[in-house]
Amino acid sequence: MGRHHVIAAQASPGVLQETLDSSDIIGRWEWDIAHDRVYAGAAVAHLFNLEPAVAQAGASLSSYLAAVHPDDREKTSQCITASAMDGRTYVQEYRVLSADGVTRCVLARGRIRLDASGRPAWGTGLLIDVTQNRCETVETVHQDLLPLAAEHCLAMRKALHALPEPLLRRMSDMLLLEIGRAMARADRNDQRSQLN
Repeated sequence: MGRHHVIAAQASPGVLQETLDSSDIIGRWEWDIAHDRVYAGAAVAHLFNLEPAVAQAGASLSSYLAAVHPDDREKTSQCITASAMDGRTYVQEYRVLSADGVTRCVLARGRIRLDASGRPAWGTGLLIDVTQNRCETVETVHQDLLPLAAEHCLAMRKALHALPEPLLRRMSDMLLLEIGRAMARADRNDQRSQLN
């Protein structure tokens, strides 16, 4: 167990910033979809304003969504639902109103598995703090090209995951993650321009 995992296991709202500064990785999550239980560690719990014991025992997805910024909550919920129904990779960036009173930008990435009958069964994933990167300027990207690139990348990823090439599988995952981040940034920039 790495140093940041030990700190995260003992995290309280007061040390959340120190934990996040030592590593951009906030923590992992597991979602028992059939029973609507999301399991996570202390750092994730504090980020989403939950007691660590509650998160470790499993809290409802709606408990976590309650901490998502109101402007991002509906889209986040829709993205999670669509990923669960299709049994596909989940990648999304959204804002969270954390226990220490700071609004953080989080990149969530996970995989949703379907059961033998094709129903969503289980999800696992990772949360990354991208708050510092959020202020980076983004080149103007045509809105239709990123979703098309994501679809092609998903097809490539599916093909590569059938091969015994772990490096290629990881590279396809990283590319998909970066496309997801670019899509989230483009959406934010679009929202900002509509406000002006």
